Amino acid sequence: REDLPDMARFELRAPRDLAKFIAAKGSVVLDGASLTVNTAVDDTFSVLIIPHTLQVTTLSDWRAGSEVNIEIDLMARYAARLIEMK
Repeated sequence: REDLPDMARFELRAPRDLAKFIAAKGSVVLDGASLTVNTAVDDTFSVLIIPHTLQVTTLSDWRAGSEVNIEIDLMARYAARLIEMK
């Protein structure tokens, strides 16, 4: 976690089988909160979280090494399936 003036930046590592579906400016759901991906490189990605979201979710409880539930964007799954079926 990196605290910035008006938000917090979290950098997370995803399992490789999910990381391929995570792209910058795409969507990801983390512990039930739908967020926009800020950056994505290899199996690491970041999200920016505003103070209100930190206050009304469990995201402020995250610590280095915490396990986080990750759900990837459904459209990314559809696109992968289309490519797979060619």
